[in-house]
Amino acid sequence: MSSLLNDRWRPSVTVAGVAERDGRFLLVEELTSEGLRLNNPAGHLEPGESLIDAVCREMLEETACRFTPTALLGVYLSRFHRAATGEDVTYLRFAFAGDVSEPEPGRALDEGIVRALWLAPDEIRTHATPHRSPLLWRCIEDHLAGRRFPIDLVWADPSLLEPIVLRPDR
Repeated sequence: MSSLLNDRWRPSVTVAGVAERDGRFLLVEELTSEGLRLNNPAGHLEPGESLIDAVCREMLEETACRFTPTALLGVYLSRFHRAATGEDVTYLRFAFAGDVSEPEPGRALDEGIVRALWLAPDEIRTHATPHRSPLLWRCIEDHLAGRRFPIDLVWADPSLLEPIVLRPDR
C-alpha cells in the first residue's frame, strides 16, 4: 500500500503575491528555461511552511519588499508541458493580495530574478516580455474585479512545525 501512496499524483503547490500601488502592480522579470518571462512574485511552498509564510518569503526573495497579505485572492489550477524537457506539471496556486514595503536596500534578489518592476494593467498586457503563466493576468484581473476572500480562510495547523506521530495499533 505504501507504494500506492508514493505513486499518487500530486500537484506542485505554489503561492503568489499581488501588490497594487497607485494603479500599478509589482511584478518580476525572471530567467526561465523558456527565456525571460514576466510573472507575479511567486514560488513553491516549502516543507514546514504555511501558505502565508511562503508568500511573504517569496515576495521578499524576489522583490526585496516585505509583504503583508490582507486577503486571499484566489486558488488556481494550471498545467504546463515543456516540450524541451518533456516535463508535465500541474500547479495549484494560492494567490494573496496585500501591501508591500519599500525594497530593502542592498538586498539581493533571488537567483533568476532580473528585476522587480511596477506596471499598469495596460503595460502588463502589452509588455514585450512574455508572461510566464496565464495565471499572472488572471490574478491581476481578479484583483481589479475586487475579488477578495478573508485571510483567515487560510489556516495552518501547528503540526507543520511539529508533525503528529501516528503509531500503528498494537
